[in-house]
Amino acid sequence: MLPLADAAAVCDLARAGLDTVAVRAPGHPLAQGLLRAFGGPLVAPSANRSGRPSPTTFADAVEETGDAAAFALDGGPCQIGLESAVVALLDGPPRLLRPGAVTRGQIEALVGPLAAAGADVTRSPGRLAAHYAPEAPVRLDAEGPRPGEAFLAFGPPPPGGNVWTLSGGGDLAEAAANLFTALRAADRTRPAAIAVAPIPDEGLGEAINDRLRRAAGYVG
Repeated sequence: MLPLADAAAVCDLARAGLDTVAVRAPGHPLAQGLLRAFGGPLVAPSANRSGRPSPTTFADAVEETGDAAAFALDGGPCQIGLESAVVALLDGPPRLLRPGAVTRGQIEALVGPLAAAGADVTRSPGRLAAHYAPEAPVRLDAEGPRPGEAFLAFGPPPPGGNVWTLSGGGDLAEAAANLFTALRAADRTRPAAIAVAPIPDEGLGEAINDRLRRAAGYVG
């Protein structure tokens, strides 16, 4: 996220009325091809309705947007599964506004220690107390499901039905890639709640837990 010397240079809708703009450089060849064909930058909002879990497959994106999108490009399932990290490069030291696919450690290796988000946190998308939320309530740090609950396992799954495994081997990258697909699939079963196993809060786990806390309605 960078300051704008001339705010009028970027459409007000693209920056939510702020005097800053966030820039993302996609790595997917389909997205790169679209940018080359267009010949300039694009405004790219999320495919999920505000507050809803992010779609990470083409089918989920189409289900979420319905006929609100004029056309859709299918680049396959998201390989990472989490939204991008947002770093504020404004006054003072760099600040992490939203943890994401690029981890805190990877960013700090380039720019040095990251400061707390502070008041700039409101500049970033996805920072509502309740965000990425399914219809069912979300219960965190669960050792197993209660009656009527769906369960998202991290590590070997427990016996029984209505269980989705984020990563049987406890791999955070695999869990990140599967998170929103599993959350949406579990929600479709209309459970009493969705229980989620503990996720280590390191590396990609910081971003996974940020999304889960917001899905559960906690301020993180």
